[in-house]
Amino acid sequence: MNRLQRLATDHGQSPWLDNLQRSYLTSGQLAAMRDAGVRGLTSNPTIFQKAIQGSADYDEQFGQLAADEHPVIDDYWAMVLADIHGACDVFSKVFDQTDGLDGYVSVEVDPGLAHDGPGTEAAARELHERLRRRNLMVKIPATVDGLPAIQQMIAEGRNINVTLIFSLERYRAVMEAYLAGLEAFAADPDADLSQVASVASFFISRVDTEVDRRLDAIGTDDALALRGKAAVAQGHLAYRLFLDTFSGPRWEALAARGARVQRPLWASTGTKNPAYSDVLYVDSLIGPDTVNTLPEATLEAFADHGTLTRTVDAAFAEADRVWAALADAGVDMDDVSAKLEREGVDSFMKSFDELIEALQAKADELRAR
Repeated sequence: MNRLQRLATDHGQSPWLDNLQRSYLTSGQLAAMRDAGVRGLTSNPTIFQKAIQGSADYDEQFGQLAADEHPVIDDYWAMVLADIHGACDVFSKVFDQTDGLDGYVSVEVDPGLAHDGPGTEAAARELHERLRRRNLMVKIPATVDGLPAIQQMIAEGRNINVTLIFSLERYRAVMEAYLAGLEAFAADPDADLSQVASVASFFISRVDTEVDRRLDAIGTDDALALRGKAAVAQGHLAYRLFLDTFSGPRWEALAARGARVQRPLWASTGTKNPAYSDVLYVDSLIGPDTVNTLPEATLEAFADHGTLTRTVDAAFAEADRVWAALADAGVDMDDVSAKLEREGVDSFMKSFDELIEALQAKADELRAR
């Protein structure tokens, strides 16, 4: 078996692809990646902006859609959901082979709803109802406003990928929303808890990018020695929280009804600093009941030279040391996480808005001919 396959068989970690575009489906490339060990897929508004604006793959469908006079945002969703349906088809086989553990495809609600809880809930429900795919996960940002929507969707028995988690405190709240949602769902004695799947997407590399910038500004030897360590340390501490949360009487009562753990998903695992290993955020976070969603370059790098060693729970003491040292050096991790959440939401909104504007201009041009 290759490295990607052994991540799952030897270490209980599922490699998912963090990308989607129409050509992956039409060329058979996505199926080939699945057969090579990729076990699921995530998407986001930035991914779709690059896919739709960066190729001619969508021109024929968009030309047909734009011929009608309905809003261009409807055309966007028609193109996106066609890709999601196609990806769900590709990974349906994995869903069956893993008894619903993997094979999921994630699509995100309109990022403009990140601070609109009721709007997020309605949008997430609508996506589930429109797609009606057993291996679909709808992505909801882990903003304070998004937490009630996450809990409600789980209470309705829907699969949710909680995205844009940047802090340990927010991660605790996300897991609480999942447990409370499962408990509400379990109030129905006929509810099948085993059919509910969820992942909690903890963003990794962006943490080092921001923390390293602050450490460079501080400039002391102690501060500079901490560069490249914050993100992995936080991932390790998050995994310890996961182990603590999914154990004990409260969890055991849900597990007895068939509930699955909400797996930590390591997102943003492409290495942004060329001084660091191109597989740093894969090699350092390997362990059971986890997912790593990788951009293509990182996927290929790990398949070529990644290290298959269980690491996610091997250095809790070192993670505690790094965390304390960051505070001593003057890095406010609460401020870091708040900044990264704002930037994450803003980035997805910008991608979404720019794409809608570009599609509107293209539709106007086509209709004027």
